[in-house]
Amino acid sequence: QVQLVESGGGLVQAGGSVRLSCAASGRTFSRYAMGWFRQAPGKEREFVAANSWRDGSTYYADSVKGRFTISRDNAKNTVYLQMNSLKPEDTAVYYCAASKDVTIVVVTSYDYWGQGTQVTVSS
Repeated sequence: QVQLVESGGGLVQAGGSVRLSCAASGRTFSRYAMGWFRQAPGKEREFVAANSWRDGSTYYADSVKGRFTISRDNAKNTVYLQMNSLKPEDTAVYYCAASKDVTIVVVTSYDYWGQGTQVTVSS
C-alpha cells in the first residue's frame, strides 16, 4: 500500500510559479513510478508528467513541456512538480499517483492516488 498526500497548491497569477509536493508512505517508494495528473472542471483527468523508477526517465505532456519539471527525492519519499510560466489553462486539481507499470503516461497505469491539490492561475 502507498498513501500519497499532495501540498503546495493555491492561487497564482499568470506567469508565476508554484511547486507541488507529494509525500508518500511506504518503504518501497523508490520502486514506484510517480506521476502528476490534473483535472479541470468538466474535463477528464489528464497526464502532466511522470518519472520512471527504473531508469529515472521523465515524461511530459506537450502542453507543459519546457515549463514544468518533475523530480523526486527517494530519501524523503517525496515527488515534486515545479510549475513555471503558469497559464490560466493550467488551472485544475493536481493529483500525484504511483505506479509499478512500465507505461506511465496514462491514468489506467496508476494504482495509488492522492486526494489532489487545487491550482488556480488568474489572468
